[in-house]
Amino acid sequence: MKRYWWKILCVLILLYVIIGGILLPVPAIPKLNESARNLFFHVPMWYVMIVCFLVSAIYALRFLLKSQTKDDLISREYVNVGIVFGCMGMITGMEWANIAWGAPWSNDPKQVSALYCLAIYFAYLILRYSVKDTDKQARLSAVYNVFAFALLVPLLFIIPAHFKSLHPGTDSKPFEALYTQASQFRKISLPAMIGWILLGVWIFNLRIRTLKLQKPELFS
Repeated sequence: MKRYWWKILCVLILLYVIIGGILLPVPAIPKLNESARNLFFHVPMWYVMIVCFLVSAIYALRFLLKSQTKDDLISREYVNVGIVFGCMGMITGMEWANIAWGAPWSNDPKQVSALYCLAIYFAYLILRYSVKDTDKQARLSAVYNVFAFALLVPLLFIIPAHFKSLHPGTDSKPFEALYTQASQFRKISLPAMIGWILLGVWIFNLRIRTLKLQKPELFS
């Protein structure tokens, strides 16, 4: 039980988020109305993606310093999980935009920046699997990964803040929305951040365990 406490916590939090996100009352917001509940599902996807890409970049640096294969594999798997959640964030965002703005895509600065970020990490996978030599593949991927995360920060948080956006709360303080939300939102949105991040870690954990079963010598 001690080993699985965080998985139990993840399940409990996400049950609360899903049930509470659907049933608990939310403030009446013009145009959004009940679609405002998407806040508990759309926004956390991006934070899971960012956390995954951050950890991936850290392990990429570890690989460049220590040349241990397991660090490269961990870095790769965090990118895979991050891309999945990034795509989920894009899909839920486009659905929400269709309701709030009348179209799934409006070339909003945040939409464009998010698309560029996903394209950068899809390019990481293309680069990785286009190089046949294993050592060269790992080293090139690690270097690319570090620079990719360095680009992600300005693309998501700095550049969009300098353009007019349809997104609420777009300014030079990208995290301000987390503590200026109505209390009804915070009761669910903050646990949602934790729960979805734990789910991302859980998925990563399953992928690594599968790799260990397939190729245990890479983790020795």
